Amino acid sequence: MPLIDPDRSALLVIDLQARLMPAIDQSDLRLANAARLIRAAEVLNIRRHVTEQNPRGLGRTVEGLDIQQDEALPKMCFDSLRDPAIAAHLAGDTALVVCGCEAHVCVLQTVLGLRAMGRQVYVVADACGSRTEANRQAGLARMQAHGAEIVTTEMVIFEWLGGADHPAFKTLIPLIK
Repeated sequence: MPLIDPDRSALLVIDLQARLMPAIDQSDLRLANAARLIRAAEVLNIRRHVTEQNPRGLGRTVEGLDIQQDEALPKMCFDSLRDPAIAAHLAGDTALVVCGCEAHVCVLQTVLGLRAMGRQVYVVADACGSRTEANRQAGLARMQAHGAEIVTTEMVIFEWLGGADHPAFKTLIPLIK
C-alpha cells in the first residue's frame, strides 16, 4: 500500500542531539518538524524509536522534543541496525517513518540497512538535516534510489490521520497550521 498506514508504521528519530544540532543547516526547521512528528505519533499511539549517536560525545537528544532519557537507544555505529539492541527494538515494525541527522551519514546508513532487510521506509525530508544542504540532498537522493520514499512532515501526519473525520484531527490540526 503506497499510503503510510498508522497501524503498520512506527516513527524512527535518529540522533537529534544537543551538541550536533548547532552545526546542522536549518536546524530549527528540522527540529520543529521532528517535534511535530513526535507529537502526532504520541496522539495517534504510534510506536516511536529514538537513537543517540555516541551520547557521551554528542550529548543527549535535544530538549523540547518530548523524549524521555530512558527512551533513547545509545549507539556507536552509524547504521543503527548494527547495534543488536536497536535492531531487535525495530524488528516488529513493518514500515518506518524516519527523520533525524545526519541525512548523509546515520540516517542514510540506517535506511539502507532497513531497505536491505526489505522494510518499507518513508524518509521525512523536511525533518532530516546535515551540516550542508548538498550533503542532505545527496543523502536523500541515495536513499530514494534504493527504494525509500521521500515524504514531508505534513504528508505523514495527513496519511496517519486518513481523513478529517479521524477523532484526533482537531487535536493535530494545529501542528499543520
